[in-house]
Amino acid sequence: STGAVKMQPKAEELKFVTKNDGYVHIHPSSVNYQTRHFESPYLVYHEKIKTSRVFIRDCSMVSVYPLVLLGGGQVHIQLQKGKFVISLDDGWIQFVAASHQVAELVKELRCELDQLLQDKIKNPSMDLCMCPRGSRIIGMIVKLVTTQ
Repeated sequence: STGAVKMQPKAEELKFVTKNDGYVHIHPSSVNYQTRHFESPYLVYHEKIKTSRVFIRDCSMVSVYPLVLLGGGQVHIQLQKGKFVISLDDGWIQFVAASHQVAELVKELRCELDQLLQDKIKNPSMDLCMCPRGSRIIGMIVKLVTTQ
């Protein structure tokens, strides 16, 4: 039998969408230029330039949990078509959670991390790994990110 085989896009065809610029491409001088498949559809980047089109450089793939826990903006949970959706950046980035409980736990972990970082800013000498609350929060995040 015959059938279509899905081909990975060529390096120059691969594009990503940003909130403000629409489609962007990985710059040919970037280490990731020849990467044709990323496990996660999300990238973080350091530099964006516009020549013949908008390019990003110094980019790295980021998976869902680090994006939710360390990304900017507030985390919101909404019920959409019977599924619980975690949204960031005023709904521009959305993830479907396995359950309402998972969504709430992720949101609560993000709030705890934000508070822990605020405490660290107020008290720079505080050792986050030595205080019981800090070590529990960091331990949970490490476990979540490494087992995802």
